[in-house]
Amino acid sequence: MKRNFHTHTTWCDGRCTPAAMAAAAVEMGFDALGFSSHAAPGWNDGVAISTEEKLRAYAEDVRSLAAARRGEIKILLGVEADYVPGRVTPDRSEYAAISPDYAIGSMHYVAAPDGAIFAFDHTPEILANGIRDHFNGSAEAFVKAYFAQEREMVSRFDFDVVGHPDLVRKFNVKHPYFDESAAWYRDELEAAADAIAASGKIVEVNTGAISRGWLDDAYPSARFRDALRSRGVRFILSSDAHFPQALDCAFDRFADAEEYLESPLQQKKAIK
Repeated sequence: MKRNFHTHTTWCDGRCTPAAMAAAAVEMGFDALGFSSHAAPGWNDGVAISTEEKLRAYAEDVRSLAAARRGEIKILLGVEADYVPGRVTPDRSEYAAISPDYAIGSMHYVAAPDGAIFAFDHTPEILANGIRDHFNGSAEAFVKAYFAQEREMVSRFDFDVVGHPDLVRKFNVKHPYFDESAAWYRDELEAAADAIAASGKIVEVNTGAISRGWLDDAYPSARFRDALRSRGVRFILSSDAHFPQALDCAFDRFADAEEYLESPLQQKKAIK
């Protein structure tokens, strides 16, 4: 079975329409595809869907496509729901207007101690400037703030899948700024694994950094996956695709690396 449930389109920062992504998925032999537009109701960052009107239009587009492609490919409606403390949460209640099939809870911003909302995954330069300006130049302080916020997200809010849970690594190979073998970082992974396991949520093995050329590895890292697996956390495989060629990025490499669920639904039901 070939499936991907983390897919972006022109509804947010993807390059192609849902119809074009679905057509490519059919050609590539997928039997299921889930769309997961960035979403942040009431908070407009220029990328995520921020209004109920646009959310409804997005949902109508995906569900119409699902009907049109019925019999060829199973299409699901999802959201990648941002957590920005004090601004927006990934809780399902935020998306009641469209009743998505599933929600991915993700972080692309960290709330800094000085109150700034810090976008950490845009460019290496923005990351470096943010650590300098909002964390007194301490990469360790920033990374610890990231994981504290992630633990809060998974513990407090109702969603199905934890998205790229160590996205903080994105630039760390080409632009190193912290030591992933350091004891304090290993402790952060263990604490995050504890929180995720306690929440009962699924974690995605996300190959997006490979297709973008930042890493030759998935999120979460092998060490983080080991910690999660040892606590009974289950995985789905996803590509975080923003263009058709990325839909199955590194799936041949990671397909046999874990035992994956068939569906992102927290109830762990297979797609019928």
